[in-house]
Amino acid sequence: MAAAHTLLIVDDCAEDREVYREYLSSDPHNTYEFCEASLAEVGLELFLKQQFDVVLLDFYMPDMTGLEFLGQLQKHQHKVQYPIIMLTGQGNEELAVRAMKQGVQDYLGKQHLQPEVLQRTVRSVIQQSHLHVALHKTREQQRLIATTALRIRQSLDLSQILDTTVAEVQQLLECDHVAVYQGDTQDSSPKIKAELGTRCCESRTLNSGEILAHPTANGESPQKDDYRELTAPILIHSPQSSQSYTWGYLVAHQCSKITAWHPEEHSLLNELAVQLAIAIQQAELLSQTQSALEKAQELSHFKSQILATVSHEYRSPLAVILGAASTLDRHGQRLEPSKQARFLTMIQEKARHMTRLVDNMLVMHQCELDQARFEPAPMNILQFIADIVEEYRENTPEHQLIFQIAGKTQGFWGDQGMLRLAIDNLLSNAIKFSPDGGQIEIHLLGETTKIILSVKDFGIGIPQEDIPNLFQSFSRASNVDNIQGIGLGLSITKACIDLHQGSIRLESEENYGTTAIVDLPKQPQVQP
Repeated sequence: MAAAHTLLIVDDCAEDREVYREYLSSDPHNTYEFCEASLAEVGLELFLKQQFDVVLLDFYMPDMTGLEFLGQLQKHQHKVQYPIIMLTGQGNEELAVRAMKQGVQDYLGKQHLQPEVLQRTVRSVIQQSHLHVALHKTREQQRLIATTALRIRQSLDLSQILDTTVAEVQQLLECDHVAVYQGDTQDSSPKIKAELGTRCCESRTLNSGEILAHPTANGESPQKDDYRELTAPILIHSPQSSQSYTWGYLVAHQCSKITAWHPEEHSLLNELAVQLAIAIQQAELLSQTQSALEKAQELSHFKSQILATVSHEYRSPLAVILGAASTLDRHGQRLEPSKQARFLTMIQEKARHMTRLVDNMLVMHQCELDQARFEPAPMNILQFIADIVEEYRENTPEHQLIFQIAGKTQGFWGDQGMLRLAIDNLLSNAIKFSPDGGQIEIHLLGETTKIILSVKDFGIGIPQEDIPNLFQSFSRASNVDNIQGIGLGLSITKACIDLHQGSIRLESEENYGTTAIVDLPKQPQVQP
């Protein structure tokens, strides 16, 4: 059953008030609750205190006229229209026009007033008033949305956008707590990215309109009225797929109010979620653009460093190669076989050095562009490392290489080319930074899901303050003095290890040596 409409009758004539009540009580479409005033001043006070659906106002009353009543009303409420019907037994058309201009919605003469006419007029005024209120609310809501959207989208910083959103929503909805969650609940629990206010219970948004309540602090389950959450999904449109995906949720929470959320509040939150989605997308596009620009600048700097390195590092070995080749060409027949062999060895060593330099820079450049090819396959990691160690034993007789194995290394998958680069760099560093010769210890440990490789030397070591920077391209320790190198070895090693989803760390003490420790999963996942 529909609620009764509230109606105020302001008329000094008791008989007329009784007639109005009788006529309207017999209305088959509406029911009414009546409130009466025999003086205009009393009626004005009632109107200002209570919201009425319609007012029947007599034009001539002892204390003021109906037009004076409207004038007093306009001093308190600056509206264009009032749900008022003016009634008079002595009026004319001029009076009706004046009343309508002052905000009266209709005008009736008391003479020959019929029940159907009064009923129809009252119903019409109520309908027009409700439409006017709804239109005013819609306009006000659109104004609030536009104003709030402007504030939300003033910044392109994501954290500031989210902080502004929760503050604006809390103010508009007058609720206890507002939060922005990021994440799709189908994958994992959304994470709060911004919030304002206090929740009266622990609850987590599952999806639009669905809440999972957790026990309160005393262990009791919260009652239905202990929490109310209004949720709107934040949908981001993807230009690539022409589809939308759920970025997260905008959630308003109330516990101090016991009334349910109004449809206007649902609509308002959904509209603001749309505006928030636009602002988030703009912020993410800006972030992507800035990242791309920074990446381009880094690549440009990297290329400049490569050119400088090539021009510097190639000059010395090329000079050796040219000198040795020229000597062999001019005096080769007169040189003893041992000297010829020495010159050939020099050419081979410098050529290998230049080849390794080119390979390192090529791999590093591919990693910088995220274009490095990673193709893991089953391999015997124990035999693979043993072969590399044996090669170094033959070429570096002044160093003693000790290779120790423990655990089970079977079942390993890896990219042999990448691993060769990484292990080469670790062994060559251990040898190079142990200029006085000595012992190099290589340990291989096989565990259930991973292998651990460590390369330990007892050379010059690394200053502690230099260790964090050594995995960056073209970075070298401050104590290397004149030891040859360009600072790419460890950065390339880390890039190769990263492709295997592994990790590398350094433990070192200056003048006492360095240990490089590598963790590699036995079966890395190939990235799509």
